[in-house]
Amino acid sequence: MKSTFLKPLMLAAAISGLALLPACSSESEEPAGAASTQEEGTRTMAASLNELPDMAALNGAISSAELGSIFDGPGSYTLLAPNDSAFEALGDRGQVLMQEEQRPILVGLLREHILPGHLTPENIAKAIEDKGGDVTMTTLGGGDVTFSMDGDAVTVSNGDGSSARFASTATAATNGVIIPVDTVLVPQDAPQG
Repeated sequence: MKSTFLKPLMLAAAISGLALLPACSSESEEPAGAASTQEEGTRTMAASLNELPDMAALNGAISSAELGSIFDGPGSYTLLAPNDSAFEALGDRGQVLMQEEQRPILVGLLREHILPGHLTPENIAKAIEDKGGDVTMTTLGGGDVTFSMDGDAVTVSNGDGSSARFASTATAATNGVIIPVDTVLVPQDAPQG
């Protein structure tokens, strides 16, 4: 049991350590097609999320789930941030998730989009390349997400049939990284519309 818990933490530490390599190099070694990361700012993830375009639905979901303090605190996290189109694609199912009585399910869903540590798209693509295949990590919700390459694009899947692509430039904040994705990773047991 301990080894199952420690593997994702060791992987997160290893991937986070890779972030130092590009900073020490004078050449850009960004994998082809990997979403790039804006330079780290002086704002928290919460402040950055509020100013990012195409994140209104996610901001609303975080507010409804009362999870904003996670992204405003000192911890270091990576948020796989579904864009507005991803929430729109949920249709009625997305509206159901925003209802007060569905709050525990919404909290669980959002926690499945949060990873421990400061991971950039470049770090993730490099880890996939170094491993020679898929890289799996455990989310704050306790589920696993698997990162893979689909041609030049990085994809992430949750094992329940949901899969997303990195959709645009990631944003680095003082306490983590926001990586926009094009699909909400919904577990099979989430409420239907």
